[in-house]
This record gives sequence, C-alpha cells and structure tokens, in this order.
Amino acid sequence: MSDEERAPSQQVADEIENAVGDLFAVQDVTLGVPEHPKAIRLRGYLRAPSHEAHPKIADRLRKLEYTAVLRHDPDSKLDVLLAMPGVLPEKSDARPWVNIVLYVLTVLSTLFVGVTWSGQVPAGADIVWILKHLWLGWPFALSLMTILTGHELGHYFAGRYHKVPVSLPYFLPVPVPPFGTMGAVIVMKGRSLNRRQMLTVGAAGPLVGFVLAVPILIIGLMLSTVEPMSLPKPGGSVFLEGNSLLYLLLKFAVFGKILPGSGAPLEFAAALKEIVAALFGTTPLTGGYDVFIHPVALAGWAGLLVTALNLLPVGQLDGGHVMYSLLGNRARLFAWPIVILLVVMGFFLWEGWLLWAALIFLFGRQHPDPLDDVTRLDLPQKIYAALVLVVFVLVFTPVPIQLISVEPALPEIGQATNCLGVPALVLGIAMLWLVRKRRGRTTGETHSHHQHQR
Repeated sequence: MSDEERAPSQQVADEIENAVGDLFAVQDVTLGVPEHPKAIRLRGYLRAPSHEAHPKIADRLRKLEYTAVLRHDPDSKLDVLLAMPGVLPEKSDARPWVNIVLYVLTVLSTLFVGVTWSGQVPAGADIVWILKHLWLGWPFALSLMTILTGHELGHYFAGRYHKVPVSLPYFLPVPVPPFGTMGAVIVMKGRSLNRRQMLTVGAAGPLVGFVLAVPILIIGLMLSTVEPMSLPKPGGSVFLEGNSLLYLLLKFAVFGKILPGSGAPLEFAAALKEIVAALFGTTPLTGGYDVFIHPVALAGWAGLLVTALNLLPVGQLDGGHVMYSLLGNRARLFAWPIVILLVVMGFFLWEGWLLWAALIFLFGRQHPDPLDDVTRLDLPQKIYAALVLVVFVLVFTPVPIQLISVEPALPEIGQATNCLGVPALVLGIAMLWLVRKRRGRTTGETHSHHQHQR
C-alpha cells in the first residue's frame, strides 16, 4: 500500500477502532493483508460473546461502508476482525411477478402429469384430451406442490427471519413424467452470518418438506394396493420407484410386509436379505409382491427423494450447509470421498449419480465461510444438526429410479436407467449453486401404480 493510500486508510482504521472499542479490545491494526490488500485487520479480544458482538459490529461498520468478517487465529489465540471495503445487499431485487407466473405454470404442469398417473386416461387419448381433463390430476399435483412449496418456503421464511436477502422461489415447470417439475430455486445474495444461521436456513427447507411428505406418503399408501410383480410384455417397460429405509418402514407399517419382496413372514436373515435387495434394486420382478402406488403416494415418495438429494452432505447443498455448520472447514474433507462414492454408485447402481458427482466436482466442493466463523453451534443445535443427518440416512435412496425394458430378450434385473428428471436435480444445478406408478395395459390404459408397462 502506497503512502498516499495509507493516510486515508489509517483514518478509516482509527474510525473503525473507535466504533468497535466497546465490543472488541484491539491489540494491533494492519492496513491490508496479502489476500485482501484493501482490507483493514484488527486483532485482539471480543468483549462480548461472538454471536452478540458481531451483529453490532457489522451494523457499525456498514455505516462506514465496510463489511465485518470475524475469525479466530489459533496460532496467536487472538480474535481477528477483518473490515472489508463494500457492503453486502440487504434486500433481494427479485420481481415477484416472475415467481407467480412460474408457480402457476408449475401447478398446470403437475396437473398435466397427474392426469397420466390418474388411471383414468382412455386408450388412444391424445394431449388435447388430457388438457381438457386437467382436473383429474389434482391428487398428485396438490400433494407434490404442497411438499415442494413447503420446502422452498421453509428456506424463504428462515432466511427472512435472519434478515438474509433471499428471493421467493422460482419453480421450474417441465410437463413430462414423472413429476411435471424440476423443483425450484431460491436466490440468496450475500453470505451467512454465522454457523447457527447457516444451519437454520439450510435445514429448514428439507425438514419442512420431510414433515409434509411423510403424512402425504402414508395417506397415499393407504390408498394403494399390493399386487404381484411381473415382467413387462415384449416391447414394454416397467418404471420402478426406488426404496429408502424410511419408505420400506412406512410400507411395512401400512401393509405388514417387506415390499418389494416375497410377501411372506420371514426369519431375520431372510428379511434382511429382502431389505438389502429392495434398497439396491435387485428384487426379482417375478414371484414377489409390491405396492402399486396411488398418485398421492407417488408425490409423497418424490418428497422423500427431494429431501434426500438436497441433504447430500457436501458443498452448497442443504446437507453441505448442515455439515459445515457442524465441522467448519473440516467439512471440505468429505468432498472428494463423496464425489468418488457417487461415481462408484453411478457405475453400479444408478447412472444419475455420475451427473451429481460431476456437478459437485465442478461447482460444489467448496463452501463459503460465514461472516462470523467464531460463533459455534451450542449443544441443542449440534443435536439438531445430527438429527438432520439422521433424516438423510433414513430417506437416502441408493437407486432412485429404475426403468426395466423388454425388447426381444429379457432385461438384466435391477438395471437402472439414466433417468435424471427428478425435482432435486435442478436444485443441485441451480446451486451453482444457490442448488428437487403406474402400470399400463398393452391397450394404452394407465394406472397409478408402482409399475408402468408400455
């Protein structure tokens, strides 16, 4: 820094020191640091708990057109206040009419897809017939949009509570099965205040969506039926939703059986074998039973899948925020192992994991630090974060979607397709981050069941 630049900077440094003196005992001041030449660094000790001191310091520095970044130096054992020139936005400049239009289009899109899951589409019906009977899709559309809206508003209201500049959700309509939407995106400007805020905002969306998805799924399962599984006829295909531990548990609670499976009472070892087969998509399609799910159950299952994908504990996904709030920079140590694990799962379980691995590798291995990285989670918040990760384990679906086709020869049972059109996919892409059955007869008639033949 030149002498001409040093004089006004020294004056600003004096103003900052005076402004924060009652909250921060300054031991030394440095004008410019290697990574931030125009910053002003103050080292010393906080006179109040960091979660109380930093917001007050930030308000005072904002008036001087500076942003307060709080760190702790483990070598010197001093607190470090870094005054960065410029201020972060306090409000989102989004246009609400865009959000409203996209939301209405997404409702129409999910209604359109919901009709195809309704089991009431006559043979030979065309797109015009479906458009004239959109109301038939309301059970699926209402259930799915309730879950997705709850997820996004969980983030939105948590952000507003903490005065984070967040936009309303931008829903993404895609009028094709299986869901009619690829989720939504919320744009957040600025950075998290501290780890506590990061945990609250990051976990709010998945937890609200989860709380809504579970009862909707239970209601949907009660409307569903258990039927024998079978291979599709030549030229047909079977679309299967994947299984998580929680999904298997809920099906067992409603029907008293491990589904998919033999449907018979089993010893522990045999039951465990069926559970593993269901989780990894290797249950044979002949000689067993499964739930042919109602459209409401399909929406509830999709809600669990959205929760699982968003809670992947890496990068700027919601689960990555939870991991960072717990571990800080140590959370980055999990990035490469998770990418490698997803690649392995992509080759052996579901090809869609390869895309997720690529997205995380390209955009999501790093996580921005909060402005105040001195404040840590207290014990109840650590328990809360751990419970969120437990939810992830319960809803994680190793093989989210399978499409098994029969050409002239039989397919390899358990082969997963590269079917990536799930709602949380766009949440992952947009968090570039920011990043969410049927059985048909050969005549063309469709049913809202677990299997879909065509």
